[in-house]
Amino acid sequence: MRLAPAIVLGVALSAWGVEVRPAGALSVSSAAIDAAGRIDPRYSSYGANLSPPLRWTAATGAKVYVVTVRDPDAPSPRPFVHWLIWNLPASPQWLAPGAAAAPPSGAAQGRNDAGTIGYFGPRPPGGVHHYHLAVFALDARLNVAPGVGDAALEKAMRGHVLASGEIVGTFAAPR
Repeated sequence: MRLAPAIVLGVALSAWGVEVRPAGALSVSSAAIDAAGRIDPRYSSYGANLSPPLRWTAATGAKVYVVTVRDPDAPSPRPFVHWLIWNLPASPQWLAPGAAAAPPSGAAQGRNDAGTIGYFGPRPPGGVHHYHLAVFALDARLNVAPGVGDAALEKAMRGHVLASGEIVGTFAAPR
């Protein structure tokens, strides 16, 4: 499932709340999410905790891409951040499984809400949670130090997002 950007006062916003220029939406897919929308347990912290493979369409003028994984169903006032990775090269438009362990050259990763840098797979405390795997096309590299959190990354992205898209997968704790 891909969500289109929301329109607020005539300005397109990504699902993350960052302004998106009129270039539009990216199509995002992942082999880690089955046809029913469930995330393969290998990509959870119950499994191998591999970051999921992702593919997305190219955006005209994109210099780099940003990928975030967030869980808005977490029992906290804001979504739980599972992964932040930025300055992904403009080509190719994909990430291999486990890319968090060996990120592409020039890419940086941020601090997730588990307190580590890199990917922290789904581990919901109960029930089914929805994980938003979002991709943002930017018109410039970000000058952001590795290890920052989502607020600093979002601030750095402002005014640079050309397009965005996301896929949502679900996961529940094994019984």
